[in-house]
Amino acid sequence: MPRLLVVHHSPTPSVRSLTEAVVAGASDEAIEGVEVVVRPALDARAGDVLGADGYLLGTPANFGYMSGALKHFFDTIFLEAGGALTDDGSAASADGGKRPFGLYVHGRYDTTGAVRSVQSIVGALPWRQAAPVLEVLGDVGTTEQESAYELGGTLAALLMEG
Repeated sequence: MPRLLVVHHSPTPSVRSLTEAVVAGASDEAIEGVEVVVRPALDARAGDVLGADGYLLGTPANFGYMSGALKHFFDTIFLEAGGALTDDGSAASADGGKRPFGLYVHGRYDTTGAVRSVQSIVGALPWRQAAPVLEVLGDVGTTEQESAYELGGTLAALLMEG
């Protein structure tokens, strides 16, 4: 059975509501045969990543960057999950990424740096971006929750088909 891993850092009500909507969308009754595994970023391990067929990542934008918890997740799993490095130790491009991923980011005023920081790391993993990034600024309302639900459903449906 395909497995979708949701790794998130949801310290605020806004990010929690997005995470709940993403998980609900991934678990929609129309999705069949996909196991949804949810892990807080500080609890997720390389085994979780290696056992998954697709990924959803969620983070607040903190001081123009992803959360420290999500960064810790990447630091912990990067090499074991197939991350590519150049000779000088910087992230290399992981060509031919097969496993789909999606990303949602919440910020009060800006999400640009957080999105860029996640994408630069994920670009060195054998993953491929399978949906547009969900960037939410300010309050999370019905429209944003619906978009998060759709993101979760999209990633799960891709695994269901594949």
